[in-house]
Amino acid sequence: MPDRDFVVLDHSPGPGGAWQFRWPSLTYGRVHGMHALPGMELTGADAARPSAEVISGYFREYEERFGLRVRRPVDVTAVRNGAGGRLVVETSAGHWSARALINATGTWDRPFWPRYPGQETFLGRQLHTAGFRGPEEFAGRRVVVVGGGASGTQHLMELAEYAAETTWVTRRAPVFVDGPFDENVGREVVARVEERVRNGLPPRSVVSVTGLPLNDAVRAARAAGVLDRLPMFDRITPTGVEWDDGRAVAADVILWATGFRAALEHLAPLRLREAGGGVRMDGTRSVRDERVHLIGYGPSASTIGANRAGRAAVREIRELLERAPALV
Repeated sequence: MPDRDFVVLDHSPGPGGAWQFRWPSLTYGRVHGMHALPGMELTGADAARPSAEVISGYFREYEERFGLRVRRPVDVTAVRNGAGGRLVVETSAGHWSARALINATGTWDRPFWPRYPGQETFLGRQLHTAGFRGPEEFAGRRVVVVGGGASGTQHLMELAEYAAETTWVTRRAPVFVDGPFDENVGREVVARVEERVRNGLPPRSVVSVTGLPLNDAVRAARAAGVLDRLPMFDRITPTGVEWDDGRAVAADVILWATGFRAALEHLAPLRLREAGGGVRMDGTRSVRDERVHLIGYGPSASTIGANRAGRAAVREIRELLERAPALV
C-alpha cells in the first residue's frame, strides 16, 4: 500500500518528470519515442500539442488510476546508512527509514556545461538546452549550437526559421541512421550501455550508441544546409568562437545542447561510485549496496528500458526483503 509499504518522493512540481520542462515548441509529434507505461496506453494524443502537456497529462492520469499518491515537491538531500541495516532518506519534508531504495532521479537536474578557453569573456548569451523555451526569442540572432545529439538537431531545425544565422559544432561527426529502431537494434543498444555500467564506467549519451534518426524533417534540413556541421571550436572570444586554423564565427548566442549527467549527488554518503566514475551495476542493482537500485541510469534511461528495469528491481527487492528480517 502507498505510504505504508512504500513511499514515492518527487521534487518536481507536478507529474511527468523531465517531460514537464520541455520547451513548448517541442510538440508530441516531434518526440523521439515515448513508450507507454505498464498497464495503460497513451492513445489519441494530438501530435501538434506540446510534448510537455501531453506526457505530463498522461503521467498525471497514470498516478491517479493506480493510486500512487506521489509526494511532491519533496527534495531528497541525502541517503545514508541507518541503524539495523536500514537506509535513512533525508528530505525537505523530513526523514524516512527504508529497507530498500529505488532511485529514479534521471539526469534533467544536472545539465552538462563544457568549459572552453575564453568562455567567461563572451559578451552574448549562453544557455543550456535545459533553459531553452523556444526559438522565437532568438529572432535575428546569430546562434552557435554545440552538441551532436537529438536536442541539438531539434534546436537547429527550429532556429532556422527565426535566427539570422546558425552554426552547428560537435566534437564528433554526427552519424545519421536510416531505418526503424526495431527490437534487434534496441537489444544491441542496451547491451552496449549495460557493458559500461557493469564495469563501473559512467554511461554515455544515447545518441553515441544509436546515432541520429534520419526522418523527412532531418533530410530536408540537411538539404537546406541547416545541419552542416563544423568540428568543435578551440576557444570562445567576446564576440564568437574561433578555431586554431584561423576560422572564426561571430555569435550573439551560444546554445549548449551538450547533454546531462546522472543526478546522484544525494547518494554520495553511500559511496557507490567506482574509480572509473560510474556506479557499477548488476542489472538495476548497485554492486556496492544491494539495497539500492537505479532506474533511469545506463540501459534503463528510456521509458521502455525503465519499464523492464522497474519490474526487475521490484523482483529483486522482494527477494531481499524475504531474506532479511523486517525491522521496526
